[in-house]
Amino acid sequence: MIPEKNKTYDNPAEEDVKSKSFNLFDPINFLNRLLRNWYWFVILGMLGYAISYFYSKYYAQRVYASNLTLSISNNTASYFTPNQSINFIWGQNGNQDGIYIKKILMSRSLNEYLVNKLDLYTTYTTKGVIKQTYLDQDDSPVILRIDKTHLQQTNYPITIIPKGHDKYEIVLPEEGHAITLYNYTTEAVERVGSYKRPANKIIGIDEWYTSPNLRFKLEKNPNPPLINYENINVTLKSVSESVGNIVSTLSVSFDPELPSIMIISKSGYNLNGTVRFLNIAIEELIKKRLEDTNTVDKNTLDYLAENILKVRKKLDSSAANLNQIKVDNKLYDMTNLDSKTFAELKNLESKRAELLAKMKNLDQVRNVVNSNNIEKIINISSAGIEDGVFSASVSELKALYAKRREMATIYTPNSEPMREINRLINEARLNSTNGLRQYYSTFDQELSNLNSQVQKIDSELYSLPEKQRLFLDSERGYNIIEATYNTLLSEQAKAQMRIVSNKSNLTIIDKAKNLGQGPIAPDIKMTQNGIIGGLLLIPLLLIAVSEVLDNRVRNIKEIVSVIKIPLLGVIGKNTEDSSLSVLDRPKSSIAESFRGIRSNLKFLLDDTKESKIILITSSISGEGKTYNSMNLATVLAISGKKTVLVGMDLRKPKIFGDFKFTNKNGVSNYLTGEVTLEQIVNSTQIPSLDVITSGPIPPNPSELLLGRRNEVLLNELKKQYEYIVIDSPPIGLVADSFELIKFADATIYIVRHEYTEKYMLNMIKDKVAKQEVSNIGLIYNDYEIKQGYGYGYGYGYGYGYGYFEDDVNYKEPLIIKVRNQIRKIFRRD
Repeated sequence: MIPEKNKTYDNPAEEDVKSKSFNLFDPINFLNRLLRNWYWFVILGMLGYAISYFYSKYYAQRVYASNLTLSISNNTASYFTPNQSINFIWGQNGNQDGIYIKKILMSRSLNEYLVNKLDLYTTYTTKGVIKQTYLDQDDSPVILRIDKTHLQQTNYPITIIPKGHDKYEIVLPEEGHAITLYNYTTEAVERVGSYKRPANKIIGIDEWYTSPNLRFKLEKNPNPPLINYENINVTLKSVSESVGNIVSTLSVSFDPELPSIMIISKSGYNLNGTVRFLNIAIEELIKKRLEDTNTVDKNTLDYLAENILKVRKKLDSSAANLNQIKVDNKLYDMTNLDSKTFAELKNLESKRAELLAKMKNLDQVRNVVNSNNIEKIINISSAGIEDGVFSASVSELKALYAKRREMATIYTPNSEPMREINRLINEARLNSTNGLRQYYSTFDQELSNLNSQVQKIDSELYSLPEKQRLFLDSERGYNIIEATYNTLLSEQAKAQMRIVSNKSNLTIIDKAKNLGQGPIAPDIKMTQNGIIGGLLLIPLLLIAVSEVLDNRVRNIKEIVSVIKIPLLGVIGKNTEDSSLSVLDRPKSSIAESFRGIRSNLKFLLDDTKESKIILITSSISGEGKTYNSMNLATVLAISGKKTVLVGMDLRKPKIFGDFKFTNKNGVSNYLTGEVTLEQIVNSTQIPSLDVITSGPIPPNPSELLLGRRNEVLLNELKKQYEYIVIDSPPIGLVADSFELIKFADATIYIVRHEYTEKYMLNMIKDKVAKQEVSNIGLIYNDYEIKQGYGYGYGYGYGYGYGYFEDDVNYKEPLIIKVRNQIRKIFRRD
């Protein structure tokens, strides 16, 4: 950006309002930094891949799952197994029976039963060099059987090492034997006295290993695995912990199109273990389901058998009494009694006996419901009743009793949870008994009608002779008992038939099977992406944070637009030891940059003046102020202009060293009156260039620079030189430069790439906005675009390709080579 000559600024207040602020985050520079640090992303990406590979291969435990498909039919019903008809009665559309089966599968009682029956409290693993692999019980060459009457230590690894010839060494941990042991019979923890660590021992098949904290034997697997494991590790778990582990890995879902189809899944570290558990668990569930279905009918049979025995005794006694009356009174027929009336009476008596038997059975049902022993309930059909609602309520009551038994092991009797479960039980019990009241009312009405009819016939029989009435009463009693006996026999036959014909309403459609299913967890791909992404995120975040926190100048366009100072030129990075770049390497790109600045200076300077003062300053030390002063003075002198370089940075003099002068006498000596002007002027190898060094550091540099003698010095120099280049102090540290600016015809402000802090430019920005500084230009110093992602340095673009002296060492970046090749292909070069 070349400035316009005699540029004027807007109103100061307006300019100050319109002045822009520096961006907190520079996305272009952020992307450049990412590209410059590409190797960190490659290194960390490879490291992440290696870590994820090691994790997945040697550390991550694969989780497998198997499925079993189960069908629920609707052809059975009992108190303990509600069926779909209940939904119709209750006005519900849900899969009540399926939900009930699901609750059974997830229940503690069923899984506790499975744990004890299948020895699921034992966990088998084998340990490799790095990774531990879980085994199914069937994958082990031997099966560990514990003595449940002996106290056992849980979570205590038992290592079994094959020694050949059916001999195995039992190796226990060096430490960790405890005095709190588990009782598998009572499922309680008991304390024992202290003891020494159990010794390792070699045992054979079916030989007991006994120690204070363990007692077990090894049984040979009837189907030994083909793999020979170097070790088998067995860990015992408590029943409660084993049940919790199983329930947490079970899931049940229903087919969306057919809710009576259940899909039961089991996950675990060993696929064979999940298959074995599902198949055995469902088989046991079917057996238990059938047992539950038959429980009520078995209870009914037991109840009927007991009552049949009692009634049989009464029937035999009544028959004997009837025969005795016949013999004693010599009555062998009832010729005087109307046969039709007698048949009607016999029929009524039989109905009443049957009704009384049903009422007695109903009483038994109600009494059991009101008791705490719901498992002893008999089938309500023995009372001639079929009621799905009542069956469901009894099923609910049974579930509540089971829940209370589980809670009793955790809570005290008077705790709030126990009071709540008791309230629910009483409520369910009341609902069940209330459902029976309608049947009592119906039975009472039927019984009343029968009694009325019998009483009417009885009134007709009073006219009979006494002996005949005695015989008739005896025969009626016999008939009543016989009718009751026949009713009980009929119900007994029905119950027996139900037991014979009952079958589980659960049918396995597809058994669980090892089909070589892949693991369902962990998600290796996601884990790999997470590890790699996490490591790649580290440099990304570090670069982003450093970019936000790093407030250094990197963008030329942003500088120019924010501080409103015209750009005179861009100076590349000086890679040489000497600071006299123009003098030592006149054909370099840096020298050419200073020539461009020399040309642009005419837009800031008044050509009508014979002598011009150029003041060079910056924000702080180290931004290249002295370097630019020396080279600008040199390039002016080379063009034939009589030039003097004056070092007025009295606090930190530098110029003398590069020109190889002494700093004995300089500006500070002249300002104090110690020497004359001729004594401080130093000639250089360039005839038109003189140098005045700063001189010794004075105690009062500000007072000297602001004094009258300094103005005299500048006026004297203007008489002798066309250009006076002043190397002044940085304005961000001291105010000297602002006082010197009033003597300058042009001021050059130095901003160093990736060095100058943005906030340091606020001072000069405000001065420019308020028009307190005029004829000012900007040099962007030490600019370099990194090789590999840019185009060298010089003007900041480096398109010389051999034109400049320093292009000899320029290496064309790979990205540029690729771009040029593409251009050639499409003939755009």
